[in-house]
Amino acid sequence: MTINWSGCLCLTLLLLRQTTVSTLERFEVLGPAQPIVAVAGEDVVLPCYLKPNISAVDLSVEWFRVQTGNPLVHLYRDHEDRYEKQIPSYRGRTSLFLEELKKGNTSLKLFGVRGSDDGPYKCFVQSQQWQDDSWINLRIKAVGTQPVISIEGYKEGGISLVCESKGWYPQPQVVWMDSEGHNLTAGHTEMHRDSMDHYIVRRRVIVQETETNRFTCRVRQQQMNEMKETITDIPGEMFHRAHPWKVTFAVGFSLSAVGIIGCTVLIHYFVKLRRKRGQLKEQHVQLQEQHGLITSQLKLVKAQRYAVDVTLDPDTAHPELILSEDRKQVRNGDTWQDLPDNPERFNWWSCILGKEGFSSGKHYWEVQVGNKTYWRLGVASESINRKGYFPLDTNNGLWSIWLQNGNKYEAFTDPPVLLHLSVKPRKVGVFVDYEEGEVSFYSVEDKSHIYTFTGYKFTEKLCPFFCPGFWYRSENSAPLIISPVSDID
Repeated sequence: MTINWSGCLCLTLLLLRQTTVSTLERFEVLGPAQPIVAVAGEDVVLPCYLKPNISAVDLSVEWFRVQTGNPLVHLYRDHEDRYEKQIPSYRGRTSLFLEELKKGNTSLKLFGVRGSDDGPYKCFVQSQQWQDDSWINLRIKAVGTQPVISIEGYKEGGISLVCESKGWYPQPQVVWMDSEGHNLTAGHTEMHRDSMDHYIVRRRVIVQETETNRFTCRVRQQQMNEMKETITDIPGEMFHRAHPWKVTFAVGFSLSAVGIIGCTVLIHYFVKLRRKRGQLKEQHVQLQEQHGLITSQLKLVKAQRYAVDVTLDPDTAHPELILSEDRKQVRNGDTWQDLPDNPERFNWWSCILGKEGFSSGKHYWEVQVGNKTYWRLGVASESINRKGYFPLDTNNGLWSIWLQNGNKYEAFTDPPVLLHLSVKPRKVGVFVDYEEGEVSFYSVEDKSHIYTFTGYKFTEKLCPFFCPGFWYRSENSAPLIISPVSDID
């Protein structure tokens, strides 16, 4: 028997080649076993690799959203990226690592992740003879804003509070608690989505007067173990308005008593009636004052919702003024500094503007004035005169109040309005409602209203305005300090 060794050799090489090609054509697509957690707004890489790490340059790489009608997130085919059928929300936000394809790296980079990106993905790789895929679960995490508590008014014999927080993902829980940490019965949680598909949450509660009148709104995202809370203290006087029947009952009872006494002794009736009239008049005045105080407290609480970060603009500072490094404090140093006389700088009045200006909306900030004997605060038009003397009043684009000689307060209209304050403010809140043409001032400690400029029509940018006053020995040397509104209970 004659063996054709040449034919056997060819057959062996052919089988070996087919086996090698078949082995090399097979691969696995591998991804992470645990979910990938990404912070909203940041970039994330969804890992995906071939095993063995053969080149994927000549392969087709597809990334899908699982269980969606239009699933294509990214497609690489015929040595180029293809975007014809890509989900519109991913346009310009995806890429492969092209230089890494030859190493078997088919990972996807996703830019600026958002809440709508949350969920499972599939990495699908295909050759002419083989295909495989791997699932990757992406979890988006977005921590929302500090809860803001607002007073809506009186309702059902109590005070209605609403808590709002924005920018959460996944959906958080909102809980109202009393001072001892016990949950309060509250309304349903309102849920809305913003443009980034993040959650805006809002929940109301009606609170009754307690020993502390302290209430907490807590927003918590349990899955991501994130939590933020805000505490508010309600003045006890505000709850009295929620029970007007008490005042009515007290007045009615007093009048009945006067009537009984009058029936007994006529002369005593007239004496006590006159006395009662005086008391009722005094009570009426007290109720009016209390109503005014409550109204100003409510307005201040609402104004504080529009708190903005204000810093001082050194380019506008009078040469005698000295600023802190963080540009939150200013005082008069009584020494002329060698500074460039740029057009923005005041050279007569020892004043300075805030860096931040605004041409619309509502804005609020607070300034610590302490025991200073002179200061001036308010807002100024961006075009206010900076050179030489001019009256600091509304005719020249300035809405301000001032203290002089330690006890005289005035609002600088034309002519000025003398202000009678029962308590000396140590911290002043400034609130601007641009569209309404109003600038209001509050004493933060006792939450009382100082003065409001109203009925104006603003047509240009407004800037915060500060004058720390002249340096009288050591009496007025303390600085004006821009204070964080969050420090106020």
